[in-house]
Amino acid sequence: MSIDMAQFHQVFFEESFEGLDIMENGLLDMDPGTVDDEQINTIFRAAHSIKGGSGTFGFNDISSFTHVMETLLDEMRDGRRPVTPDAVDALLRSVDVLRDMLGATKDGGEVDEQMAQAQQVELEQILKSASAEASVVSAPQVEGGQSAATASASKQQGWHIVFRPLPQMMRTGNDSLRILRELAELGELKVDCDLSALPPLAGFEPEDSYLSWDLHLIGDASRETLDDIFAWIEDECELAVMPIYAAEPQERVTVEEAAKAASEEPDSTQDVSGPSEVVQVTDRRTGQDRRSSKDRRTGDRRKVQGGGGGGSIRVDISKIDSLINMVGELVITQSMLSLLGEDFSLDKLERLNEGLSQLERHTRELQESVMQVRMLPISFTFSRFPRLVHDLSSKMGKKIDLKMTGENTEVDKTVIEKIGDPLVHLVRNSLDHGIEMPEERLVAGKPETGTINLNAFHKGGNIVIEIRDDGKGLNREKIESKAIDKGLIDVDHNLSDRQIYELIFQAGFSTADVVSDVSGRGVGMDVVRRNINELGGSIEIESEPGKGSAIIIRLPLTLAILDGQTVTVADETYIVPLVSIIESIQVKEQQIKRVAGRGETFKLRDEYLPILRLHELFGIENPNATRLDEGLLVVVEGDGRHCGLFVDDLLGQQQVVIKSLEANYQRVEGISGATILGDGSVSLILDIPGLLRLADRQDGDGLKQSA
Repeated sequence: MSIDMAQFHQVFFEESFEGLDIMENGLLDMDPGTVDDEQINTIFRAAHSIKGGSGTFGFNDISSFTHVMETLLDEMRDGRRPVTPDAVDALLRSVDVLRDMLGATKDGGEVDEQMAQAQQVELEQILKSASAEASVVSAPQVEGGQSAATASASKQQGWHIVFRPLPQMMRTGNDSLRILRELAELGELKVDCDLSALPPLAGFEPEDSYLSWDLHLIGDASRETLDDIFAWIEDECELAVMPIYAAEPQERVTVEEAAKAASEEPDSTQDVSGPSEVVQVTDRRTGQDRRSSKDRRTGDRRKVQGGGGGGSIRVDISKIDSLINMVGELVITQSMLSLLGEDFSLDKLERLNEGLSQLERHTRELQESVMQVRMLPISFTFSRFPRLVHDLSSKMGKKIDLKMTGENTEVDKTVIEKIGDPLVHLVRNSLDHGIEMPEERLVAGKPETGTINLNAFHKGGNIVIEIRDDGKGLNREKIESKAIDKGLIDVDHNLSDRQIYELIFQAGFSTADVVSDVSGRGVGMDVVRRNINELGGSIEIESEPGKGSAIIIRLPLTLAILDGQTVTVADETYIVPLVSIIESIQVKEQQIKRVAGRGETFKLRDEYLPILRLHELFGIENPNATRLDEGLLVVVEGDGRHCGLFVDDLLGQQQVVIKSLEANYQRVEGISGATILGDGSVSLILDIPGLLRLADRQDGDGLKQSA
């Protein structure tokens, strides 16, 4: 019976992409000229895991490419090669190539062999360069002038390894034979196989591991090298590693003795040959190891496979426990109500009401627990920006420091997936338009290194994301001049700074004097606003000339549930998102102004706002209110503009579950989705920015910057 290795591919690719992120972040944080052992070890282990996994699954091109990267990293961590900016940049480019290779392999496409070969040649040239001369690292001296490290090495011959795979190890795609082959490459390997755990043929399970190994490796391999070989299966085996010394007899340690020591001293060290020599025995099965009870990459999280999308997310165990507890409470409540229903009488009415209230409370808590499962930290999106800033700042000759805060702020998985591209546009704009060249900053009395702050936090049921820079700020005069040239505003306008800044979100608007591959073609900012509006969010700008700018994005925490205001127009019921509502008012006839070509407006404090009659926009006949003083105006904001929605009445606020109108019917402009109300009727959810665009087309240019 052969094992279908394809069943493990999804996990391998997910873990490999996580490893690439670890490598990229580690390389970006690396300080050329200095060696941080832990940092390089972390990067090396990630590369080694990808190499080992790809070799196991037969992805030999990936394994071969990663092996060259691993060799370069190994020389850096051993001190044989200095960490230089050129080497770090080459490794970063190699991470990009490796990411493309993994992506193509995962999707069943063709790997760009020419690109991979060119990058591999660059790595090999670095390995062959003269800079690979060994670095001399001073070590404490012992008697006779010999270093302690040399004295120790002269005594040690190799390693005694007791290796017992757990029964399920092969089911995760790992193979003891691959481990033995890697060990054999390090020196002379003597292998004794323990067959004592083999069951009778009738009880033999082909996918289980039964063999154990007593290994003697003679050679100069380091303990770190051995750890790297077993890192891929460290949670799938029991392992004992002991040094072998020339002057000492080789006492055989059985697998049973190693397992006993492992269960008694999990992840501990024992002194066996002097104060500096240790034997490490780690129990990988009992759960007592400090890492075995957790996923070693993500901490206290477990992977939960997604639904129709085929993806997966990592979920805190506490969230799953909370979900299970809520289901248990629901089962108890359901049992209580069932018993009441078996022999119901009016004297049990009070208990019935209590049970229904309890059911409502548990259902609400269950809903909140389920929504928490989909929440992911915003760091999934933020993680791409250190590399983006590093590459673009180098390309443009700018010095920029990226500071990120609030990376653990959680938001719905769907929001995470859709906010990435808009944030990339905004960060690139800060790099290109915001931060000045170093010499300009020095002339302006600023440090030559500019700063971009990326921050996320929860506020009022929303997530707020801020992109702030300490650059030159927006140029009001330049924006104003361009807007007049394009006919977006009149020469004699009376717009505030904020309204002028909002013009950069107009389609095709750009103040760049030179078109570059970073920005300047006038595409992007209007798409940014549209994408954020489609997420039910809003975006605004703050700027101070000479001191910097800030883009502030507000998004709902989830796209599955919406807080809304129910309104009526004739016999129709609509939901207005609460996040879009500023206030609701009843106007008097004398507050209304009718302007030829601009429809109806009303004055709210110091601002004239256009009025949108919903019954006219949607073609609803016989509304209950046709005079503006008979109904209500709901003041809403969308696309940076305010307007008043004229409706018959307000019914109340409630949470609604959003259903896709496009998936179940077709896309309708001005409508973002639908929901089912408590009485079973269907209510449409209004898309405020879409309504404004719809009204623009119906009224010509009636709403254009009417404020």
